[in-house]
This record gives sequence, C-alpha cells and structure tokens, in this order.
Amino acid sequence: METIEASSDVLLQHPWLPISIDGCNLLVKSCFAETTYHILLTDMRCVWQETMQSAAIQSRAQELNKRLQAPVKAFFSHLCEVVRPCLSGSGQPSENQVGITVMRPEGGDLCLRLKSKLAELPFYWEFRCTPAPVDVVCLHLVQPLVSMSHVLQQQVEELEELLVTKDAEIQDYKENGATLSRARLQTDIFERHTYKVGFLAKTLAVVSSDDHGAKNFGDDLRELYTAIVAHGSKRKLSEQDQLVAVDPDPVTSSGVEACAEGGEADDKQNPSSPEAEARDHIVHTVPAQQLITCGRAEQTSSKAKKKKVVGLFR
Repeated sequence: METIEASSDVLLQHPWLPISIDGCNLLVKSCFAETTYHILLTDMRCVWQETMQSAAIQSRAQELNKRLQAPVKAFFSHLCEVVRPCLSGSGQPSENQVGITVMRPEGGDLCLRLKSKLAELPFYWEFRCTPAPVDVVCLHLVQPLVSMSHVLQQQVEELEELLVTKDAEIQDYKENGATLSRARLQTDIFERHTYKVGFLAKTLAVVSSDDHGAKNFGDDLRELYTAIVAHGSKRKLSEQDQLVAVDPDPVTSSGVEACAEGGEADDKQNPSSPEAEARDHIVHTVPAQQLITCGRAEQTSSKAKKKKVVGLFR
C-alpha cells in the first residue's frame, strides 16, 4: 500500500515547474500514483500542499459528483490525464478538459477547481491545498535553493578566473605581434568589480518586476535542482547505511557491566571506605571511553591477577 512518506520521497526528486493557471503564475511539483497524489504549489509568497489517499479521493469525488458511483480506479486515471498537462507546464490540456480555475478561500488556502467530461457527463474536482508546514517548505524549496545559490556562486568565481586567464593569454599574443582579423571581435579586459556593478544595475530591475521569479525557473535551474536533491538523497542514504552497519560491541557492554558489578561488590563489603567514595566519584565523572577501555582490558587479560576497579582508573 502506498504511503504518504513514500509519495513525499518521490515528490522530492521532482523539479519545480513554472505554470500559469487562470492568470496566476505558480511553481508546482506533483506526484500522481495509482490512486494517490501529492501536490505542492507556490507563488513565492506562500507554499501550499495537498496529499490524498484512495479513501479521501473517493469521498471527495462523491461530494462533488452526486451521480458518480464508480470506484477510485475507474475515474482517477481520467483525473490524471486531465490535470497532468496543466501541472507539467506544457500548456496543452487534454481534449476532455473544459477549464481549471484558481480560488482563494478564506484562511490562506488555495483551491484549484477543475471541470471536465467523463463518459459524456460533467466531472468536477477540487485540489484543496492548505499552507505547507515549515519543514516541507525547507525540504522542497529553501534548502535546495540555498545549495543552488552556493553552486552557482562557485561557478561564477571559476568563470571569472577563466576570463582573467584568457585576457592574460590574449595579451601575450598581442605582445608577440598577433592581430585580430576582424575589429568587431575586440573585447575589453575583464574587470570583476566593474562587471558586477553593471550586471546588478541591469538585472535587479528585471528580477524585481518579474512576479518573484515564478516564471523563470527554466530548464537549467530545474536540472540543477534535480541534481542537488538527488545528491542530498544519496548522501542521506549513505549516512543511514553507516549507522545501521555499526553493531553494538558485546565486549564493550560486558566490560562496562563488569566495572559496575565490581564497584557494587566493594560497596557492599565496605560501604564507608574512602576507596568506595573515590570510586563512586570517578564512575560518575570518568568519560564513557575510559569505561570501555576498562571492560576490554579485563576481557583480554583473564589470566592475569584481577586488580581492584579503583586501580584501573589511577
């Protein structure tokens, strides 16, 4: 049976796609399985999501379509066929689709209302998306975008270094008598500060007027987003495998127990002795690594004469 966690993991691997629905520019991620779906939407001011399982889909379909008595599998494939083109940014809805509108009910929710035809009868559906929790927003949007910014900044720095090197190469050619065959190919020497000032002056005005960038999440950015998310997922799985591979050390456990039992026996024989008081203080303050060393030493030197526990910590 498909779970919410599984659909969320699959959705994480999908890039954000720019779409325009009913005059609204949005970024969307969607994952449609056999009888479940998970959808994320953002206008760069808020992020909404909806996750639906088979039973909830059946209930909503009957709520919106009073005459519909079919099981989920009978109409869910139609819903996927109709809505996927709209949520993929292709802008090519299927022939059965009549229209999709964006509603903003009170409470900050977002509703996508769909109307189409199923077996020559009207079929209605609503994606009732609610504001996504902070952890979902960070996982799907904030963390990948921060990583993308860092990667792109590194790329810019490397390209700047390459331009400086190319200028030095060209200057060497000129000093040795080389000339351009076409004057229009002449370029100015690259200067980092001058370029950054000019670039920001030209770009900031365009970015600030562009509906918060929802339309410009292009192919290159989607490819970079997918690569970063995939790399993060592989690293997370690798860390989990390493944790699972670390088994408890039976020698360590038995050694710690031996130290504790030895101390308890000394307390029973002479509960008020100075050695017992000193040992109690040491057991509560000595790091666990020293206790582990104590246990292993007793296991490996079974033929040697046993010493008091206090002596092992001196």
